[in-house]
Amino acid sequence: MNIDVVVLAAGQGSRMKSDLPKVLHPIAGKPMLAHVLDCARSVDANDLHVVVGHGSDKVKAAFEGANDIQWALQIEQKGTGHAVKMALDNLAKSGITLILYGDVPLIQSNTLQALNNLVSPTQMSLLTVNMDDPSGYGRIVRDENGKVTSIVEHKDANAAQLSIKEVNTGIMAVPTESLHKWLPQLSSDNAQGEYYLTDVIAMAVESGLNVETLQPEFAEETYGVNNRAQQAELERWYQARLVNELMTQGVTVLDPSRLDIRASGAGVNVGRDVVIDANVILEGEVMLGDGVKIEANCIIKNSSIAAGSVVKAFSHIEDANVAQGCDIGPYARLRPGAILENGAKVGNFCEVKKSVIGEGSKVNHLTYIGDASIGKNVNIGAGTITCNYDGVNKFKTQIEDGVFIGSNSSLVAPVVVGENATVGAGSTITKDVAANKLAVARGKQVSLNWQRPSKK
Repeated sequence: MNIDVVVLAAGQGSRMKSDLPKVLHPIAGKPMLAHVLDCARSVDANDLHVVVGHGSDKVKAAFEGANDIQWALQIEQKGTGHAVKMALDNLAKSGITLILYGDVPLIQSNTLQALNNLVSPTQMSLLTVNMDDPSGYGRIVRDENGKVTSIVEHKDANAAQLSIKEVNTGIMAVPTESLHKWLPQLSSDNAQGEYYLTDVIAMAVESGLNVETLQPEFAEETYGVNNRAQQAELERWYQARLVNELMTQGVTVLDPSRLDIRASGAGVNVGRDVVIDANVILEGEVMLGDGVKIEANCIIKNSSIAAGSVVKAFSHIEDANVAQGCDIGPYARLRPGAILENGAKVGNFCEVKKSVIGEGSKVNHLTYIGDASIGKNVNIGAGTITCNYDGVNKFKTQIEDGVFIGSNSSLVAPVVVGENATVGAGSTITKDVAANKLAVARGKQVSLNWQRPSKK
């Protein structure tokens, strides 16, 4: 059966107090609209239709390259029924149309699949929730047999209807053929002067269609975002779910309220006996092998850290690959292209960019390694830098196995330091160093007679 998904994303979101369209505001590092579209794709939708209005150019630009989206423009915001009508010409003639909202980001695929499964030529489905305080929501009106007869918006409801606790979420699945009939019949004769999508419920009943309701596993799936406080509320709920999933896989999270997962793609993959301390952010695609330990206040983005490695406090790792048994930090930074082989160590206040640190090698203190290839069992002394940039071009430094680099040395690329060579502390190396040699490149020390100035 053909499944069309219509996502309403035309609202201005004025209460967000932002120049960014509301549906582009993030939850867990991903735009709200992206959450909705990813969920829609998971139920094998044939076509995705996104209705945009305010900030339409920015919204389209954010999804440039998503070839499965058909865009519809709602120039004037005249209500939800009017918004869906903007996409009507692009919908199939039959099948199911699933209607979602770009600012209701955390709807789950199992809920949408269950909604779709309820639809037939003689039945539509509607997602509802029960609320202790339903103020502002449309009420689900039922007859004496419990059958849905209509939805009454809050501003149009009488006293009896206002007492109803079951409310409309706006999410529904409708036989597409019926939607083609009903939308042109909508009227704006109501308190808001808008075309309510909810009026199709009464039309369905009048047409002899049954309206079957479904409630989600979690009410938060249906919560919309209208302001920053609601955005933060959904962020925390979603984070709690993501962290709980990690803990069910055996991860020790020392403070679940202080781990943020901002994942995309494959998300976070973990081995056994991983330990994560407080205030850690995992972003993008992250792999943590067996026994990995992440200390407090670390950020790890799009990186792989293999079994037995330790990332000490306040370290920042991005687009890096760390092999087994490595020791990183504290206060270390691995930038894109950093590769640490088995047993390598990068210590405090060190930065590594687009470089390989070989097996068993150590970059311990206050050092910058950029565009370099470092062999096995190399020791890089404190304060060493690879001078890889001449202001225009980048050049490579090659340090072979067993090399010892003395503290406060500068290696001016392109340069090769041969196997088991030694560079004396404080040297500026501008020429290749042969294997097994000692290179010293510094001014000769002299001692002069000297009268220290005195204060006048």
